[in-house]
Amino acid sequence: MNYRSTFLFGLLLILPLSVKGATIGNDSLSIETASYDYTEELEKIRMHVPDIEIGNGISFQPKNKSYKLTMRIRMQNLVDVDFNKKFEAQDIDARVKRLRLRFDGYIYTPKLTYLVQLGFSPYDMKTLPNGNNNIVRDAMIYYVPNATWNIGFGQTKIRANRARINSSSALQFVDRSIVNSEFNLDRDFGIFGEYNQHLFGSFDLAAKASITTGEGRNWGNNKGSGLAYTGRVELFPLGRFTGKGDVMEGDYEREPTPKILLAGAYSYNDRALRAQGSNGDKLLFDQTRNLSSYFVDFIFKYRGFAFCTDFMGRVSSTSPLIKSGNDIEQFILTGMGLNVQASYLFRSNWEIALRNSTIMPEKEVQPYANYRTHNQATLGVTKYLIDHRLKVQADLSYNYKDEFTDTDYNRWQLRFQIELGF
Repeated sequence: MNYRSTFLFGLLLILPLSVKGATIGNDSLSIETASYDYTEELEKIRMHVPDIEIGNGISFQPKNKSYKLTMRIRMQNLVDVDFNKKFEAQDIDARVKRLRLRFDGYIYTPKLTYLVQLGFSPYDMKTLPNGNNNIVRDAMIYYVPNATWNIGFGQTKIRANRARINSSSALQFVDRSIVNSEFNLDRDFGIFGEYNQHLFGSFDLAAKASITTGEGRNWGNNKGSGLAYTGRVELFPLGRFTGKGDVMEGDYEREPTPKILLAGAYSYNDRALRAQGSNGDKLLFDQTRNLSSYFVDFIFKYRGFAFCTDFMGRVSSTSPLIKSGNDIEQFILTGMGLNVQASYLFRSNWEIALRNSTIMPEKEVQPYANYRTHNQATLGVTKYLIDHRLKVQADLSYNYKDEFTDTDYNRWQLRFQIELGF
């Protein structure tokens, strides 16, 4: 829905008349007016009025088109209630989970683009283990000579697993899975490249790579650490998804023909300072670990039905246990995880989705993780009002930890959320 014409029409109604003269009497005010050239004045106004479109932000562009700026804002308001195995409420969390402000566009030439995103909620601004502030999420400059390839410099998401590449605004559950939370690579600072190629028939390929600092967003000094090297290959055997459907959960576009994505990624983090590489706690006693992460993704969409699965894991080149003498003070959760989810979108834009997620730590760390496996099953319901930009979501999860020493952990989780973005 574009409001530019409406805005201009409103201005037309309130444009002032050119006053030649006025006479004030006891009972009235007499005004003599001259003709007014609305066409010329409207053209002047048109050059300064922003484009306003729900979901696509507010855009500003001068007449000479030397730059373009688009501003977007989005928020997620959440209520989260956790229950024990007797379904007795234990914790209630009501808050603004995400509040984001985003700017993007180009400057000088459309081939030189930029992206800036800031986060303002406590969830977004959590202080890092080294004390740094965490308000900046993305700050990127891209050179995009054509649709085939581009290169960027700055801070943004590492292109590793599908679930993390997806924006949190494009999820069909209230949040990402426990598997993604444990094994994803998050954002980092460095150099990013992307290559897209049509091979034959309807077969497309995309390759993405990055060299980053390895410590995650807003970390800064990484003394004693190496770099992180990440590569990802994506195959589209039946052609590209409609409307960037490969990075949006569910099949809101209702693909008229079957679409498939098969992708794999690998990342090597040399001398990582943090327990999850680009995320997590800082390793104690100034220790580092060489961490390898692997990811496999599969997506299928057709006529409102969507299915996807993510398999991922983490390996440490040396022991994942951090010791002080003979005592284990900290551990890196190495192992693997599997996430499977499916959904169907009805014509009324109601969607039902199911997800099952399992974390499987390797044997050495199981005693310190206090479980052999952690499984979470989730049922989600979403009502899309304006696709993913305005939606109401609720989901119910059941957690089960095999061989967990404390059986009184929260088993059930009920969440309700409203997403609004423009």
